[in-house]
Amino acid sequence: MTTESPRWYTSSYSNSGGDCVSVATNLVASTGTVPVRDSKLPDGPALGPRADVFAAFVAGVKRDAFGTA
Repeated sequence: MTTESPRWYTSSYSNSGGDCVSVATNLVASTGTVPVRDSKLPDGPALGPRADVFAAFVAGVKRDAFGTA
């Protein structure tokens, strides 16, 4: 178990339209996860995907594998 607190940051690519997430990559070494939360709800729940799953998601976003809504 870690006593380290997440250090949240939001990408500089996020716009001010409110569709942003915050991530805390500082916990990868100690927990193997990348916590993700809605930046509009900082006290709300956070997801904790494994680092490899998060990396695969980011790679998919970069290659536009998910399309647009």
